[in-house]
Amino acid sequence: MLAHAWARGWCEDPPLTAEALWAKASRGFQHADEAGGRSADEVEDFRTRLERLTDSIRGDADLNPLGRTIAHGQLVRVIRQRLALGRLWRARPHLLDTQLAPPIIVVGQMRSGTTRLHRLLSADPRFSSTRFCDSWLPVPSRVDLRRWQGAGALWFARLLNPWLDTLHPFGSARADEELGWLAAALDHCAYEAQWRIPAFTAWSEARGALPVYREFARILATDAAHRRNAALPRVLKVPQFSEDLAELLQVFPTARVIRCQRDAEAVVTSAVSLCANQMAMQSDSISVPELEREARRKLALREARTNAALARFAGRVATAGFDALQRDWRGSIAAIYRTLGLEVTPAAWAAMERECAAAASDPHHHHRQDLQRLAPRRLDPSLS
Repeated sequence: MLAHAWARGWCEDPPLTAEALWAKASRGFQHADEAGGRSADEVEDFRTRLERLTDSIRGDADLNPLGRTIAHGQLVRVIRQRLALGRLWRARPHLLDTQLAPPIIVVGQMRSGTTRLHRLLSADPRFSSTRFCDSWLPVPSRVDLRRWQGAGALWFARLLNPWLDTLHPFGSARADEELGWLAAALDHCAYEAQWRIPAFTAWSEARGALPVYREFARILATDAAHRRNAALPRVLKVPQFSEDLAELLQVFPTARVIRCQRDAEAVVTSAVSLCANQMAMQSDSISVPELEREARRKLALREARTNAALARFAGRVATAGFDALQRDWRGSIAAIYRTLGLEVTPAAWAAMERECAAAASDPHHHHRQDLQRLAPRRLDPSLS
């Protein structure tokens, strides 16, 4: 339908150059908004990332009309959010001086149990967490409608992809990972999971992520000030942390860390399933064997970078095994708290019990059935 509309001239084939995206997204903003709260190097980093990402999309991704439309919309939104945050920090620079309690960072490979652990910890009333809507809509306003905007976005996403919640259980106001904040700084993680962009991924992996996490810290300070929970340790979780842990700990040197671990083959199979689902809507040339090779490369890279970062880290580090968490989540939580020098209060236990009861009906459990059907086929190349 989109291709037909473009051919008839009823609407425009959305441009995917950095210049065109910036021109559209920057309408209504001042030039100074780009630099609000940021150094010149950080401004340059975002511009360079945008150039590299759009070059890779056009050269590598082979997007279909729906994929081109989604990519255009996502990147216009990211640029507008970038400028809106800069405008906010120009008007209210004190937001960036918000004093944050040392966070608790959940680190682990994609599909290694980080979501379950993150939500159990987030249930503890002594901690804070990031809502899904605030991750993907990070600009607060006096009348905050983001919870309803996030619900609307999830409704439309489920319409496009009925399997969405089997991959990750969503809820607009539910505790979720800060993936949207990394996407807002044009880190590669959110984009490589939905588009084939090897040139941008390789460049971004080699570049270093410190500008990304400085922006992340500014957004966290803004979110904590707006929600008035800066005194509560924030439980942070994105699988990308395992790749960038050295930079993340440079920004948050007093953090506590929990490392999630799972059998490598299970991680690869589940990661390929997730990426194939996201990519299949947006490109007609997806290769499952290629996704498997990339999942194995990424797993090794993240493992090596996590090991190197933790070898230099002097703070507290706990370990959470996927299978142990499945068998006995209470015992795993108790061990994690002891290692971190914390106590599990009766209120925390009760809140975690409620989280477990609510999660028992998540559509995510159907993903295990899909993987059991997929695994015996050993990611057959015919699936591509």
